[in-house]
This record gives sequence, C-alpha cells and structure tokens, in this order.
Amino acid sequence: MKVQGIIKGNTIELSDKLLEKITLPDGVKISIEIPDNLIIKQPKWQEWESIIGAWKDDSEIDEIFEIIDQERHQDLGREVNLD
Repeated sequence: MKVQGIIKGNTIELSDKLLEKITLPDGVKISIEIPDNLIIKQPKWQEWESIIGAWKDDSEIDEIFEIIDQERHQDLGREVNLD
C-alpha cells in the first residue's frame, strides 16, 4: 500500500482521505521511502570544522590580503576619447 503524507516538524501527517482506509493497530512498525531529490543536504559540522580558522596561524595571510587590497584600489586609469 502506498500512502502519502506531509512533513510537519518531526511528524508525518497522513492524508485525511487515506486515514479511513488504513486499519493498523498502534505500535505497528512501518517503512517510509523518501526520494533522494527531496532531501535537503546540510553540510556536516565536521566538514566545516576542518576549514574554519584554517588561516588563523598563517603568518603570510596579512601580507596576502594587503597585496589584494592594494591591487583592488590601484588606479590604472583609462583612455577617454572625446571625438
């Protein structure tokens, strides 16, 4: 039997139309299949931890960002043709 429902928080609410047809006793274990395309994948904390603060103790980082800042604010000028 295939049954549809709606997720509300951590609860699956079955469709009202189908509830009348289902006669299962309390405590019966059921399986639910959720299609992969509906699952919202969130990054695992361990993945984030491995990159958070990776530059913290890098002595060259200040110099690198200083060079980037200088390049961003460098006035290269441009040719203007008023003809």
